[in-house]
Amino acid sequence: MTRKISTLCAVMLSASALAAPVFLTPDNTAPSLLLPKPPTDASPAAVAELAELHRIEMARTPETLARAKYDDKTENTSIFSPIMGEGFDLKALPATARMFATIRADEQAAANAAKLYFKRHRPWIVDASLQSCSKGDAPESSYPSGHATMGYAMGMVLAALAPQQAQAILNRADEYAENRLVCGMHFRRDIEAGHVLGTVVALHLMQNVQFMAQYDAAAAELRAAHVITE
Repeated sequence: MTRKISTLCAVMLSASALAAPVFLTPDNTAPSLLLPKPPTDASPAAVAELAELHRIEMARTPETLARAKYDDKTENTSIFSPIMGEGFDLKALPATARMFATIRADEQAAANAAKLYFKRHRPWIVDASLQSCSKGDAPESSYPSGHATMGYAMGMVLAALAPQQAQAILNRADEYAENRLVCGMHFRRDIEAGHVLGTVVALHLMQNVQFMAQYDAAAAELRAAHVITE
C-alpha cells in the first residue's frame, strides 16, 4: 500500500513539477540542505501536530472555515488585494504580473521538489476522521505547504515594494499559512517549512540581477498607478 501511495504521489505532482524555475536553480533551494526532515507519522511530534489539528477543527467557526476554504482555492496575488487597494489589478499591471509570475514559477518548483523529496503524508492519510477542506491533493505532498511557500515568497517581495504596508502584508501571509491548518490540509511543521522556503526563494530572487530588472519595472508601474508611494 505504501508503494502505491508513493507512486500516486509522484504521478500527481509530476505535471506541476515539470514547470522549470525561471531564475533559481536546484542548488538555491535544495530541500535536503534547507529544511529538516518532517516527523514520521507515529512519532510524538507528529502525534502532537495531529492533536493540534483536531483542536483547531473543534474550535473553527463557519466564518473561519469559509475564509480558510477561500484561501484553499486561491493561489495568486489576489490574497493581498484588500491590503494594496483597488489599483492592485494585475490585468492592468503587466510588468507587475510578469514579476509575480516569475515568483510563482520559482517558488512552486522549489516547493514541488521538496514535496517529492520528503513525501510526508497529508493529515487525512494519517487520520481519516479529520474534516479537511479537500482530499484531492497528492497524499504524500504535505511537507512543505505549497500555499505557505507561495504566500511568504510573494509577501516578502511585495513587502519590499510597499514598506508602508509591509506589516499588513506579512500578517496576511501568516494568516494564509495558518488557514492551511484550519482546513486540515497541513501540519504545523509543513507551514513552518513553507515559511522558510518561501523566504529563501524571495531572498535569492532579490539578489538576482535579472529578477531585479523585473522588480524595478514593477515598482515603477505600481508607483505610476498610485498603488505604492515613493
